[in-house]
Amino acid sequence: MNLGAFSISLAVQDLEASKAFYGHLGFEPAGGGDGWQILRNGNHVIGLFEGMFDRNLLTFNPGWDQQGRESHSFSDVRELQAALKARGVEVVQEVEESSSGPGSLMIVDPDGNPILIDQHR
Repeated sequence: MNLGAFSISLAVQDLEASKAFYGHLGFEPAGGGDGWQILRNGNHVIGLFEGMFDRNLLTFNPGWDQQGRESHSFSDVRELQAALKARGVEVVQEVEESSSGPGSLMIVDPDGNPILIDQHR
């Protein structure tokens, strides 16, 4: 099961204050938009999201490597969903099985931590 790139997605109250804080830790902007910013420090990736999520979540991006480049070989999010269900994992937000291309699903670990598997291609 190839989950792709990993990052932590943080639900922040003040995007600019959070960018400044993580900048002090050596994180640099690697992408962003209205209300969100991706920061990178080597292979470490943090997504800051203001007003988009209720809580922090773990994020995996099938089809991307840790540097945000497209991977030639990856497990499609629909394949991952089928494998997770076959293993008895409850999928709380499903991707349409008959779709193709971008899609996402969400699962929750035993401690209530949301895990987003978000495929962009």
